[in-house]
Amino acid sequence: MATLSLAGFLALALVAAGHRLSVLDHHTRDLVQLTRLPLLDPAMNGVSGLGEHYGLIPLIVLGVAILWRPSRRWAVALPFVMAGTGILQLVTKWAIDRPRPNLAAWGFPSGHALSLVVFFGLMTYLLATSTVRRSRRWLGYTGCAAIVLVVAFSRLYLEAHWVSDVAGGFTLGIAYLLSTIYLVDAIARRRSAGSEAQVHLADDEGGVADVESVVVTV
Repeated sequence: MATLSLAGFLALALVAAGHRLSVLDHHTRDLVQLTRLPLLDPAMNGVSGLGEHYGLIPLIVLGVAILWRPSRRWAVALPFVMAGTGILQLVTKWAIDRPRPNLAAWGFPSGHALSLVVFFGLMTYLLATSTVRRSRRWLGYTGCAAIVLVVAFSRLYLEAHWVSDVAGGFTLGIAYLLSTIYLVDAIARRRSAGSEAQVHLADDEGGVADVESVVVTV
């Protein structure tokens, strides 16, 4: 899945690097603009703020606090994982530098989509591997997905991104998230296996020492 997502991102990036826009970009923009209402503007700006630094930092702090007891490993890893999303978006935005619908620079990929896909995708994964009741897990899945989708829509609504920018954020975020989960869990398994091996070795050495003491006594 990570490989497929990365391939999708690279395909989108090749198009974006030529500063080209698809028919879907234009059609989606026209459809979203039909939903514009003055009453919605404050709500869309507020929701979009979740993907800004002033929205992400409280989310990360809250995530660390929630994960500290059930999963210390992920509580420690979360700030580093999210810092990685910042580096990814800076590098890719600088390399491609496609204008946004509002003509601002650095449109592709959507950093909001990238960051929130990683954050709430990780929360979804940890829910799925937890002992929380199934009904509560599904409630959590729905909440995480809804937040990501609403923020993605807000970026289109505010003309901050084309739909291909948002798709680029999603595909890069999924590829990065799945690779990170695999890496962190692989390191944890290796450490766990090493600890078990040390315990077995200590038990074996203790057994040899007991035998030697018996022989000496005899």
